[in-house]
This record gives sequence, structure tokens and C-alpha cells, in this order.
Amino acid sequence: MINTKERSNSRLIACCLVFFSIYSFSVCLAQVKKNLVEFTNPIGKGADPWVIRHNGYYYVCQSNGDINSKGISIRKSDKLSQLGKPVTVWNAPDEGWNSSQIWAPELHYFNKKWYIYYAAGKAGPPYIHQRSGVLESVTDDPQGEYVDKGILNTGTDTVNETGTIWAIDVNVGYIGGKLYAVWSGWEQNATTDKTSQHLYIAEMSNPWTISSARVKISSPDQPWEQGGPLDLNEGPQFLMREGKVFIIYSTRESWTPEYRLAQLKLKDPSKTPLDAGNWEKSGPVFQGTAKVLGTGHASFTQSPDGKEWWIFYHTKKSKTPGWDRDLRLQKFNWRADGSPDFGLPIPAGILIPVPSGEY
Repeated sequence: MINTKERSNSRLIACCLVFFSIYSFSVCLAQVKKNLVEFTNPIGKGADPWVIRHNGYYYVCQSNGDINSKGISIRKSDKLSQLGKPVTVWNAPDEGWNSSQIWAPELHYFNKKWYIYYAAGKAGPPYIHQRSGVLESVTDDPQGEYVDKGILNTGTDTVNETGTIWAIDVNVGYIGGKLYAVWSGWEQNATTDKTSQHLYIAEMSNPWTISSARVKISSPDQPWEQGGPLDLNEGPQFLMREGKVFIIYSTRESWTPEYRLAQLKLKDPSKTPLDAGNWEKSGPVFQGTAKVLGTGHASFTQSPDGKEWWIFYHTKKSKTPGWDRDLRLQKFNWRADGSPDFGLPIPAGILIPVPSGEY
């Protein structure tokens, strides 16, 4: 027979078990909720992040590995703040102009087909062989099979075996109903990769064909674009909203903490973007701090509900020159004049609310 004292102890133990079970559940629930409504940077490893939103999913396109990559993968996720599992969709051939050095691929969707724009070279370093090409999807599945549509005409060089001029970081977009490509390139081919890079634009007759002569629209001619071992403009990205057209590009050196973003604005969208005088430069518009190094090569998208704009970019992990980088994400706003306001990069480990509509 259980005495009064034993009965009292049993009740105390039972009450304690209930209390700690509720407490543990509450702590667990709070952590789950925290993970659902907040995230921290970085969200992944790598460089040159490209993201596109399509039919309720986010697709992130990247080269496989470091600067010496030989393949391209695509991630799929219903959450912008969480990267999906990478699926390799294309591997470089064993030989030819695009057999190695696969850089900065971008995924675009036109006429129920997916297109990947990428840079590649037959060898390197030195990285003097980089050219740009296009892949086309066999189906409407961005993680499916692709076929090679060939090299883009990013400038004519009849002496070179490819017939073209050095070019990387091709981005494409429609302006006034016409398709344009913008990229980073050299004025002419050189025997050293210590060559200054400029931004060029040209019209396209279809997603794999540049049909006009290239026009140089930017050179590293401003004080905040100069001062390092190599002056360059690269990583151009069209950013369009409410009839206004911007190109957000990277300047300074990608392997240093000084990498940063600058801006070109199309002064009159009713006039041709092939007129260099129709572009107005400003910057820097987004740059590193003591805690965030080398902010650059960004892409842009909206939250799941379309209410917010987000910038997806990479940073350096240390001040040591090199290409060890990670991926970061943060919301940005728009100024009264219609230009983007990126603010300051958010340091690693700081809690950030997930994109609107994601929770």
C-alpha cells in the first residue's frame, strides 16, 4: 500500500515531467518558428550567384566548383532563403573553346525554353581564352537536358581561332520589345589576362544570336573604379522596374576586398540602348564594410508574394587575395526617383526576416 509521502512524491515527479515536457516542446517550437521566419547569411558557398523565379520556384544557376569549373548545376527551391539540391545539367566537352574554366552561368526563360549563358575557355591560367556561349533546354524543365547552341559573337577577331573577342558575364533582357545582351569584354584580344575589362551591349535576333555590332557603354574611368592591380567592369545585370532600366555591374578586382557594385541608368528608355551617351554612370551603389568584404556580382529577384525586392550576391571570406567566396541575400528598397537603394551589406550571423510570403 502506497503511503501519503510516496503518493506526494509521485505527484511531484509527474508534475515535473509534464512541466519539462511542455517547456522542451515550447523551446523546440520557438526554434522551428525562428528557422521558418528568419535566416542568416551566408546561405551557401560559391560565387556569381544567379537566381530566377518561375512558377512558384526559385532556380539558382552556378558553375560546379571553383574558378576552374567544368560544369553547370541548377538548384530548385520553393524558398528564396534556402538553396535546393544542385543538379548538374551540363558538363564541358573534353576539348574545344569551352572545355574548361566555366564561369558565371545565368539561366533565362524565353518562349517555353530555358537558356544558359556562360563563359568558358580552352585553358587557363592565364585566362586569355574566355569566350561566351549559350545552352538551350531540350524541354521546359530547367533541370533537364541542354544542347549547346555555340559561341556568341561578342566582337570580331579574324586572327583568333574562335573568330571572336574575349568576353564573360553575358546577361540578357528586353528593352522596348527588343532583346539585348550586355557583357564584360576586352577592347581586343591580348596575350595577358592583366587586361582592362569594359562593358558592351548589342542587339540579339534570338536568344542565341547577337545580330548587331557591339557598343562600349562603360569603362573603369572613375576614381572608385580604379586603384587596384587591374581596372575592370564586369558582371553586368539588367534591373528594370516601372519603365526604368538600370545595369548593375561589378567593378574593382573580384579577388580583393574592394570588389563593389556600380550602376548605369538608361537616361531615355524610348531611345536606343545602343547609344553609349544614353547611359549615365553612378557609384559605388553597394560596397563592403569592415565586416563584409568584396560585395559583388549580384542578381535580383522578388519575394514569393511579389511585394519585396532582393539582391543575391557574393562576398569574400577573408582579406587574402583569392576566390574563396560565399553567397548572401538581403532585401533592398527603391528611392523616390526610381533607382535601387541597396543600403549596407548585412554581416554574417545577423537574423534577417525571410522574404515576404515565404513563411
